[in-house]
Amino acid sequence: MEDINRVVLDKLYRSLLEEDYIEVIYGPRQSGKTTLLNLLKDKLKSSVLMLNGDNAIAQRTLSSRDPVAIRNYLGENKYVFIDEAQRVEDIGINLKIIKDQMPDLKIVTTGSSSFELAEKINEPLTGRKRVFMLYPLWVSEIVAWQDNAFLEDNLENLLRFGSYPKVVNLKSENEKVRYLQEVVEASLYKDILELADVKNPRILKEVLALLAFQIGNEVSYNELANALGVSIEMVKRYLDLLEKAFIIVRIGGFSRNLRKEITANSRYYFVDLGVRNTLIRNYNGLSLRNDVEMLWENFLVMERLKKQLYTDIYANNYFWRTHDKKEVDWVEEREGKLFGFEFKWSVGKAKKAKAPKEFVETYKGVSFEGISQHNYLGFVI
Repeated sequence: MEDINRVVLDKLYRSLLEEDYIEVIYGPRQSGKTTLLNLLKDKLKSSVLMLNGDNAIAQRTLSSRDPVAIRNYLGENKYVFIDEAQRVEDIGINLKIIKDQMPDLKIVTTGSSSFELAEKINEPLTGRKRVFMLYPLWVSEIVAWQDNAFLEDNLENLLRFGSYPKVVNLKSENEKVRYLQEVVEASLYKDILELADVKNPRILKEVLALLAFQIGNEVSYNELANALGVSIEMVKRYLDLLEKAFIIVRIGGFSRNLRKEITANSRYYFVDLGVRNTLIRNYNGLSLRNDVEMLWENFLVMERLKKQLYTDIYANNYFWRTHDKKEVDWVEEREGKLFGFEFKWSVGKAKKAKAPKEFVETYKGVSFEGISQHNYLGFVI
């Protein structure tokens, strides 16, 4: 499989050389964290010790709190990379001990579930860590790897099979499907069911299935709880776990002035569309689907979030909707201004997109644009 250069690589490399933080890389399973570490190792051209948190010896030594044993284990290496660091007991405290004892050592850690790693390192490493996020491939990375023509030729595949690095590299649809099914099993069973002590795996799957059919719509915790026959608290816990395992992202409603604006509910999008389509077992071509607008909205939301993250666009993100069903798909609040966007797969519909009168009149000076296949590159690259 051909390695694709990731935007995070250069940022991480500069931080390692210029700063003195413990570098933490979060991201979904199979988003390319291990590959990123290997590329970073090659780029550093220095002595790097690569460890895996699943390795029993690494677990035992790094969690020992014995400075002599740890120092002997790490040797004279200038850099230590710990993949899947959340598997190491009390990793945060032990990283602090290592850094105190070996202040010149540069440390990079990765984790595929923030509910594990973040909880273990946040307090011990306050002010001593820098966090990076690695999503599945950003379209800008795909263009840099190939070109715009390749992206356009593969746009439908991105909506059907998602943008995990290996999926984009695989040639046949059957290979893509098999791989995605393996990823879903690992993400759901290994990361959430085992590690988060989920008591009812059936409910977790059903929550995800319901979310898969509600992309672009507000999700009511009460309605989900009633549909599943569980408490609202359980629904909220499962949704929180799914966010922390990088399966979904949550977007809240925007409101400043109107009493009829919806803010109690949220919208949820899948970090990767291949995972979403695997959950509902639908990999059909777009001409055979009735959920193309959902796929398109999810795709644009995630690619925009990647653009914001990787290009340092600092924005608060929302949707806007009123109880009488006036809505704006995407609202960004940045630099003291509001920017509204309407997502339409059809080029003609996007050209005709107009901001709801109430939105424009209530929020003076807001800009508004329709995003379709015709003009989406400027929005996401």
